[in-house]
Amino acid sequence: MARPKTKEELIYQANENFIKLFQYIDSMSEDVLDTEFDFSSDKGKKELHWTRDRNLRDVLIHLYEWHKLLIKWANSNISGQKASFLPEPYNWKTYGQMNIEFWKKHQKTELLAAKDLVHESHEAALKLARSFTNEELFTKQYFDWTGTTTLGSYCVSAMPSHYDWALKKLRAHVKMQS
Repeated sequence: MARPKTKEELIYQANENFIKLFQYIDSMSEDVLDTEFDFSSDKGKKELHWTRDRNLRDVLIHLYEWHKLLIKWANSNISGQKASFLPEPYNWKTYGQMNIEFWKKHQKTELLAAKDLVHESHEAALKLARSFTNEELFTKQYFDWTGTTTLGSYCVSAMPSHYDWALKKLRAHVKMQS
């Protein structure tokens, strides 16, 4: 599916991809859900996240934390408090370490709680996106705090694109189990 370029497409894809993700999760067997992720035999999976996320909870918490980043960033800036998308001390070169900190923070979070958290944060991120006009979401530099891109681009990355990432990861895990 093409990357959303309108508010309507963003909302539609965010919902559809979230539903697809959870339909897939619901179809996973208990054995597969209980098996730790291990992609070490696939030399093509070099990115850090292939070793960082070791189970479904880790994937869901990653989505949840990125929803929170989006929501906090947008709400802070809209209220007049200048904020960067990534919290200090992170930047786009070091955000991998931030993701590891998210992972560490939630090692005691139960899977059921992670599911609840990501459902709640998905709804909150959708509500945030709905609160903006199409122009506000998809006009480059409409807001000075979005830099050279659009607010919608951040929303796409935090929702539908991230849900695609999660689904690919879960499919790869299931494939490794068969």
